[in-house]
Amino acid sequence: MKRTAWIRGTTAQWMIAVAMSVGVSSLCSAAAPAGENANDLAISLTAQKVSKGPDGKEVLQPAERAFPGEIVQYDAHYLNKGQQPLRNVEPTLPIPRGMTYLPDSAKPAPAQASLDGKKFEPIPLKRKVTLPDGTVEEREVPATEYRALRWVVGRMEAGGQTTVVARAKIVPTQP
Repeated sequence: MKRTAWIRGTTAQWMIAVAMSVGVSSLCSAAAPAGENANDLAISLTAQKVSKGPDGKEVLQPAERAFPGEIVQYDAHYLNKGQQPLRNVEPTLPIPRGMTYLPDSAKPAPAQASLDGKKFEPIPLKRKVTLPDGTVEEREVPATEYRALRWVVGRMEAGGQTTVVARAKIVPTQP
C-alpha cells in the first residue's frame, strides 16, 4: 500500500510523498563506481515531523502532512544486501525547492553540500565575493541555497548498513 503526504503551498510535496512510499525510494541515491552492482544497495527513506512535546522535549511524528514553517527530518537507511563489499558509497539526499536545509542537522558529520546536485564540497560551503571596493572576500553560502547533501561512507561490507539524517524546513512559496 502506498501512503502519500501533501504539503500545501510548496514545491517540496513530492519529497514527502516519495518518502512515505513503501519500498525503495528513488529520492535518495548513493554513488557507486562502475562495475559494482547497484542492485545490492537497498535504500529506504522515512520522513518525520519535528515538534515539541508538552514537556518541551523534541518529538518525532510520521510526516503524513506538513505545512510551511514545519521541520521535517529525513532518515535515509542504506543496506548492502549483496555478498561482496561495495566501494566508494556516497549517500546523497536532495533538498528540493520549497525546503531549506537546517544547518548542523546532517548526521553523521562531516557531510558535504551542493548548490547544483553535482559538485559537492564540505559543509559549510563558501564562495568568493567581490566587494564594492574591489577586494575579494570569502563568505559562507547561506544554507537556503543548498540543493543536496552527500556523505562519504566509502567501503560498505556485505550486510553492512548506515543511516544518514538531515532536517529541512518547509518554506512558504511566493504566489
